[in-house]
Amino acid sequence: MKKTAIALACAAMVATAGAKAKGGKQNEPFGNELLVQVKSSLDGTMQPCWFWAPEKAKTEAVPLIVGLHTWSPDYRTKANYAPAFKYAKEHGWAMVGPNFRGPNQTPPACGGDPAVQDIVDAVNYAKSHTKIDAKRVYIAGGSGGGHMTLLMAGRHPEIWAGCVAFCPITDLARWHADSILNHPGRGKRYATMMEGACGGKPSEKPEEYRHRSPLTWIDNAAKAGVPIYIATGIHDGWRGSVPVGHAIRAYNALAEEKDRIAESDIKAIEDTQKVPDALKYDGPKDPFYDSRNRIHLRRTSRNVRFTLFEGGHAGNYPAGFDFLSRQVKGKPADFTLPTKGRGDQSALTK
Repeated sequence: MKKTAIALACAAMVATAGAKAKGGKQNEPFGNELLVQVKSSLDGTMQPCWFWAPEKAKTEAVPLIVGLHTWSPDYRTKANYAPAFKYAKEHGWAMVGPNFRGPNQTPPACGGDPAVQDIVDAVNYAKSHTKIDAKRVYIAGGSGGGHMTLLMAGRHPEIWAGCVAFCPITDLARWHADSILNHPGRGKRYATMMEGACGGKPSEKPEEYRHRSPLTWIDNAAKAGVPIYIATGIHDGWRGSVPVGHAIRAYNALAEEKDRIAESDIKAIEDTQKVPDALKYDGPKDPFYDSRNRIHLRRTSRNVRFTLFEGGHAGNYPAGFDFLSRQVKGKPADFTLPTKGRGDQSALTK
């Protein structure tokens, strides 16, 4: 099975690279040949997962990137995994894209223990089917994938050399309250989905909401010194469903007290979509953020960096992967800014 999975993966990469669909549109980022079934070590079920490794991984250990889907889709929305696959293919890394129980609306999903274990099992699947550098295992995701990235950072800090979370949901009870507001950017269906996963409203199942929230666990990542990159668009919560305070509070939980952003400033940013003058970014130029997605606020403390950029519910995967490429497990976070680079603003599916 080992050589079959890698051979099929390599064949699919060649077959799909640069291919065109009818009407001149690009084909899907990769073919179904990359789909494997991973047995859950928690409940024994077979779980779908995308897996690719370069040919050289047969003889030398390579980094591994875990790509995640967003809140509402499942593994079949391949676009969610495309940034991780593209980066892995271009840089000779391996990639896994677990389903982690699909849309966040059932008890096993939405940060439930089965979903968490599915990601661990996907990493172990890659390690058992090809050579992986255990000091360079990374995870990245946006929106619901950002939620799971930070949850995994806290639940299993021993695995990760670095984590990237865009527009993450970090407190499910708070997001439930956010989602039921009559507000231009919110969507009440998310509250319904959380109730389906947690078995009721936060007032009825407070421990379920707490258990599935990254803020409950993130201190484990802080203590372990896991390098973490968090970024969100300043208009999320208005042009998007996740108020920026979710990302900022995750940063605060990881940062030294003196570097944290006050709750009054978080409220001002969420209410006005503007950064108070005292917090506006005036640091060195970052080539991954230009006039289109300029940095409004950036804070770096301990092993975490937070960036608030011009945009909505979106990620900047080139910036995130550049950060991950310099991280090595057991070493302090490397926040060096490259002299060259080009970012993008990838709208995140909801």
